[in-house]
Amino acid sequence: EVQLVESGGGLVQAGGSLRLSCATSGFTFDAYEIGWFRQAPGKEREAVSCINSADDRPYYGDSVKGRFTISSDSAKNTVYLEMNSLKPEDTGVYYCAVDAPFCIPSKVAHWGQGTQVTVSS
Repeated sequence: EVQLVESGGGLVQAGGSLRLSCATSGFTFDAYEIGWFRQAPGKEREAVSCINSADDRPYYGDSVKGRFTISSDSAKNTVYLEMNSLKPEDTGVYYCAVDAPFCIPSKVAHWGQGTQVTVSS
């Protein structure tokens, strides 16, 4: 059974930083694209960043390029999202996902339960 457990969300002031973690189990970690998505109230879920160990070329959404960094630790089966220079518009529920081809939300096979990130102005 695939399990994804996110942690690290919280309340932060604009300009601050947070690091999200997603501990995974139940699948071959390096075999799938893994990523982070987010959903703000009243908006559709959007891709934030995805990583595939096969090509080592992370995808980043335009709104987070240069501010967010995705990384993974295959020894710990964990993927991270380092978020810097946070903005109020980064507020939302952040979801970890596995088997996320092309980092497209509608194609994701497995979702975590989500962690809330709130950025105050």
